Amino acid sequence: MSELNTKNVWTITTKDIGLFIKKKWILYSALILPLALSIGLPVISWYVVNNRDVPDVSVLFPIFNAFSFFFMILGAIIPTVIAAYSFVGEKTEKTLEPLLATPTTDDEILLGKSLAAFLPVIIMIFIGAVIFTVLMDIFTLPKVGYLYFPNWNFVIIILLDTPLACVMSIEFSVIISSRMNDVRSAQQLAGVIFIPFLALYLLTEISIITLDNDTLLLIAGIIALIDIVFFFISRATFQREEILTKWK
Repeated sequence: MSELNTKNVWTITTKDIGLFIKKKWILYSALILPLALSIGLPVISWYVVNNRDVPDVSVLFPIFNAFSFFFMILGAIIPTVIAAYSFVGEKTEKTLEPLLATPTTDDEILLGKSLAAFLPVIIMIFIGAVIFTVLMDIFTLPKVGYLYFPNWNFVIIILLDTPLACVMSIEFSVIISSRMNDVRSAQQLAGVIFIPFLALYLLTEISIITLDNDTLLLIAGIIALIDIVFFFISRATFQREEILTKWK
């Protein structure tokens, strides 16, 4: 890997984030989903706790923990919207070529654009997680008797699993983008990355696996290994001299 110029990386990152802000559909996808989740799930919990005959509220704890898993699913879904536009959208709109003409390296471009897709998403997920925590504790405290969130299960999901899932999603989007020239098609194809996470959630719902701390740490390890593999594939795919000739 060539030596990175952090100034170049940050310039690309801030430029892309500024571009995303102007694209309202990208901005709303990064804002609405985390906020809707952070408010909607606590409301559901409040309704279940207060309007259902639940003799022992502790039976709902696995459900509360499973709700936290939705933030990891968001971490896999939302970056595909941003990353696909960053790599494919700029090419189709002819705004990528001027960047390629600068003395920035392939690694700097790839890292800068990846950070532009990562930072807004992870910040909004963290904000959503805080809102979720506060509302869950407010709504469930009278029945639970103590502040259930944040617990270690939640901390592992938000601070470890979700960022790793976000990185995997971005890297996968780069790989997909190398074969696509349409933003919507790239987003749809890259979006399949969330399917394994949805499958994990469904397995917890039918009690095949349990989202305990050990399982979540194992998931983090597996995702980290996939991130490493995807990193090398995405880096090999993103080659300056091939973008204008092969990204068709």
